Amino acid sequence: MASLKTKIVGAGSIGNHLANAARQLGWDVVLCDVDPEALARTREEIHPQRYGAWDESIDLQLAGDVGWHGYDLIAIGTPPDSHVPLALEALEGKPRAILVEKPLCGPDLADAELLRERAAAQGVAVFVGYDHVVGEAARTAAEVAARLTPLTLDVEFREHWAGIFAAHPWLDGPADTYLGYWRRGGGASGEHSHAINLWQHLAHCVGAGDVERVSASLDYVRQGPAEYDRLCALQLTTREGLVGRVVQDVVTRPPRKWARVQGEQGFVEVGIGALPGRDRVSWQVGDDAPGERTIEKTRPDDFIAELRHIEASLPDAQAASPIRLARGLDTMLVVAAAHRSAALGRSIRIDRSRGCTPEALRSD
Repeated sequence: MASLKTKIVGAGSIGNHLANAARQLGWDVVLCDVDPEALARTREEIHPQRYGAWDESIDLQLAGDVGWHGYDLIAIGTPPDSHVPLALEALEGKPRAILVEKPLCGPDLADAELLRERAAAQGVAVFVGYDHVVGEAARTAAEVAARLTPLTLDVEFREHWAGIFAAHPWLDGPADTYLGYWRRGGGASGEHSHAINLWQHLAHCVGAGDVERVSASLDYVRQGPAEYDRLCALQLTTREGLVGRVVQDVVTRPPRKWARVQGEQGFVEVGIGALPGRDRVSWQVGDDAPGERTIEKTRPDDFIAELRHIEASLPDAQAASPIRLARGLDTMLVVAAAHRSAALGRSIRIDRSRGCTPEALRSD
């Protein structure tokens, strides 16, 4: 495939990862931001410190100086409460695809269904940046899981967010960013929603269907102006009756990013970053010998794999993908249901006939 002309909105950590990944694939890149200091930081600090040197082929621009037309891919790496408004603007440029960083939006689900409707009407493929589900570890686990009759499914993404702030040294703490505000898409429920998304992905792989019921306990913290959940613990039930749990937090050190499908015939278990620079998948099915695969991988590799996946999907506008907009919307329904469940102290049912809207959430 020819080089893709790519516009990336947001010159923070994600924007730099995406710019590097696109350049590794030989794509043309315009990286823009509303803040000139962010562009200077990209050139002088973030990019050279992470990847060894500044890439002069990356075109840095102020966001107001760059339009939406003429791009194959537009990637949005700004705070979550700006994702949907920017994606709706990006649709005006009629790119072949839009990539929105996770989480797709805040738990108010504002205009999420409108994005689905307009993207479908214009024939633009939209992806949401849950890159772990298109990595080698998830693909290996999915192949094994498809051989199991599931009994339960557990996923944890438990990681102190000191690592996030180390990657953003210009921030003093949660209150300086959306991360400290759950209503903006931050906190454990939003930032580590990779876990919810991976749970849903594996549930589909074993034929368990969509999540229909959510029961949640969240530990909310007030820190100055910030209000966020430092722990999000969920029990999920699917349409086919599979019951399992998801735990996400921003306090665990060392981190634990782990998933396990337990079936009647055996199990498969995934460890993201289980070893330094490596993911690990282990399994046993029936009377077969135990299996294990170790996958060497860096964090930049995750974004390269994500963009390769999008590139491979572009020739077929209807191609199935675990990071298509529909899956990102499903994850947001669970995040929104979690906060509703915690507020009401009861489980929440998801009625997908009402789309990705607050009206889709019904208390038991």
